[in-house]
Amino acid sequence: MEKIYTVSEFNRMVKGYIDDIDDFQEFFLEGEISNITYYKSGHLYFSIKDSKAQIKCAAFNYKQKKIPEDLKEGDAIKLFGDVGFYETRGDFQVLARYIEKQNSLGSMFAKLEKVKAKMEEKGYFDSKYKKELPKYPKNIGVVTALTGAALQDIIKTTRKRFDSINIYVYPAKVQGIGAEQEIIKGIETLNKIEEIDLIVAGRGGGSIEDLWAFNEEEVAMAFFNSKKPIISAVGHEIDILLSDFTADKRAATPTQAIELSVPDKENLKRELLEKDKYLKQLLMAQLKHMKKELILRAENYQLKFFPSVVNNYREVIIEKEKKLTNSIKLLINNKKRDFTSVLDKISVLNPINTLKRGYSVSQIEEKRIDSIDEVEINKDMITIFRDGKVVSVVKEKIYEKSVD
Repeated sequence: MEKIYTVSEFNRMVKGYIDDIDDFQEFFLEGEISNITYYKSGHLYFSIKDSKAQIKCAAFNYKQKKIPEDLKEGDAIKLFGDVGFYETRGDFQVLARYIEKQNSLGSMFAKLEKVKAKMEEKGYFDSKYKKELPKYPKNIGVVTALTGAALQDIIKTTRKRFDSINIYVYPAKVQGIGAEQEIIKGIETLNKIEEIDLIVAGRGGGSIEDLWAFNEEEVAMAFFNSKKPIISAVGHEIDILLSDFTADKRAATPTQAIELSVPDKENLKRELLEKDKYLKQLLMAQLKHMKKELILRAENYQLKFFPSVVNNYREVIIEKEKKLTNSIKLLINNKKRDFTSVLDKISVLNPINTLKRGYSVSQIEEKRIDSIDEVEINKDMITIFRDGKVVSVVKEKIYEKSVD
């Protein structure tokens, strides 16, 4: 059976095939550069060749990738990139991520890309972990070479912007053997000093080899793990240093780090003066408004004639007070009369009053006797009169004949 494709179907199939082959992604290619064309759009097109073959290549936005801008015909280069296939034209080419004129850093860049991808996947570059820089720092910690220009730039810029800020310096190697350990130790040490508000760690410019300590995973993690806000301030323009991604803030130079973190005292003074002026104007406007309001109130009819209004109301109040007093007296008399009536009714039921009329009450063991059946022979019985009590012993019980 014949296989018939359209051109676009075929190109799409080829592109899918190329994209699925791991060996066509993230590899190094060595050779001689030729057919170089730098475009104003920011793209670079060229070929890489050896004695037997050549391959078309492209580097899009080459300035952002910091690819050399002085490549010339015949230069021996080593590039790091991926295979690309442009479906529309059916063009096969290599898309360069990085180009160098020598191969000393090739393996290092390959390792860096893997470490960078791993750290990004774990979230170490996420903005949610970035701490805010203090608005008005009082004490700044610096990790850099003691004799380098970076430290002098930091001190000079700090003194110029806000001369009362204290600077704590941890002198560290920033390139060569042992630099990574000293940078890490400096960040950890400054984190232990309570009064330090933020940390600046970095160095001046140099070759990529000079700056490589800040590309080491352990150094980048020291930036990430800093409890205090930290700025990566390495004097470079390339965008591949790992410390830039894990720091809370990235500065292109140590000087810029101070410009980002230290307020300008003179600007603050001007702002305060402007605010003071504004508040005074606001206060004066409020005072004028209040004065105008007082004048209007002083001319108010009710206020002017307030005494006469009060006198009129006084007469009304006095009259109402008389009526209220009479009503209260009448109410009290009625309540007294009602109370006396109730008291008389209660008095009739008072057992004391009954005794006063010649009656008595008998008790046995402090219980009132209501029937002769409650009385026992030879038991003590108490008889209560209106003016005293009599204790007697029961000798006999005599029942009265019932009267029909």
